[in-house]
Amino acid sequence: MTRKHFLKRLFQLSVIGSFPLFYSWQIEPFWVEFVERKLPVKNLPKELEGKILMQISDLHVGNRFDWNFLIESFQKAKQFNPDFVVYTGDFVNHGTSEDHESLQKVMEKAVYGKLGTFGILGNHDYGKNWKDLGSSEIICEILENSGVSMLKNQQQELHGLNFIGFDDLWSPNFDPMKIMKDYNASKANIVLCHNPDVCDKDVWNGYQGWILSGHTHGGQCRIPGVITPILPVNNRKYVSGEIDLEDGRMLYINRAIGHSFQVRFMVRPEITVFKLTQA
Repeated sequence: MTRKHFLKRLFQLSVIGSFPLFYSWQIEPFWVEFVERKLPVKNLPKELEGKILMQISDLHVGNRFDWNFLIESFQKAKQFNPDFVVYTGDFVNHGTSEDHESLQKVMEKAVYGKLGTFGILGNHDYGKNWKDLGSSEIICEILENSGVSMLKNQQQELHGLNFIGFDDLWSPNFDPMKIMKDYNASKANIVLCHNPDVCDKDVWNGYQGWILSGHTHGGQCRIPGVITPILPVNNRKYVSGEIDLEDGRMLYINRAIGHSFQVRFMVRPEITVFKLTQA
């Protein structure tokens, strides 16, 4: 091989080798996928059959990536004309005052449900060491003023659909039994729970139905069936998508629209578009 051919081959290999890095940094993190699927709910009123429930999780508004991507994604999401929208935690990344100001701008352009919009907090909403109650209160105020009904170990029924919202597992306010000790199984219930590890806690009191979670980001980088190197959960089967818990509970883990760091590989950011059906 001549020196000229060697340098040409080396250049070609360098370009091929650098493409996955460029793709995972500049392309996939901003390539949102709208996952459309049915959500069969027990005791669902007939008038809600076919209505759209949209799940958006883990915005992570902050300085780790350009959050204008979130606003652009919201504009696309509005085309689905959702009836209900649920935000399942981690609205900000660090819980700083700058994060709060940016979140205010993002929520001014956010997508809301025609019939109702609900939210729960995630661990990042509690700031440093997940213990900053001041940050969580500011975030709740921003969201409530924007039109999001925040559920903190609370439930709210709207148009025959009952939303049960847990506060975050790692936060000082985690207390799901506050609501689960006397929940009404005859209602059309949907649980919003940021961290799917809660599914393994003894707090469910016989609940049977759907649990909508986030938190994992699907690992952000993975080779499906081979390796998911980073997952912030104890139960390693809680990666993303639908999981049958085999006791009457069904878990759905949203892959997140935002990022802890601006890198994704084979785990596109997700907004989930559920069509409500009778179970």
